[in-house]
Amino acid sequence: MCGVAGIVAYSSVNQSLYDALTVLQHRGQDAAGICTVDGGNFRLRKANGLVRDVFEVKHMQRLQGNVGIGHVRYPTAGTSTSAEAQPFYVNSPFGISLAHNGNLTNSKQLQEHLFKVARRHINTNSDSEILLNVLSHELSITPEMILQPAEIFAAVARTI
Repeated sequence: MCGVAGIVAYSSVNQSLYDALTVLQHRGQDAAGICTVDGGNFRLRKANGLVRDVFEVKHMQRLQGNVGIGHVRYPTAGTSTSAEAQPFYVNSPFGISLAHNGNLTNSKQLQEHLFKVARRHINTNSDSEILLNVLSHELSITPEMILQPAEIFAAVARTI
């Protein structure tokens, strides 16, 4: 069980995501993380601990942007290391961040497929990192470097 929040707004979302994660804290107390996008730059802060302990003022000031996702973690798979705190981020092919609540029943097979077919290395025992890399690989096979909504939906459908 985890808690996930996402916000798109006309103003900075960092405080709203912090507040959302605080309200969702009962869904997971192992780790917390926020990723925002500011002018095409991803800003990420995640660590083990409660929301109030993970985010200091200096972190909140850095998490600028009008788009963001947040996650509080209760591990049901993987381990309790800070490396498995979410959201996860990959920079190829377009820069994607993902926060996920759930378990993949075929994570070992997917990890092997990712390595053999997509040459992607998974750094943690988290199935969420695998899911992110599957989606990222599906986006990488689109012919255009500027994604259109139809291509994104098709990649998500192939991921599922």
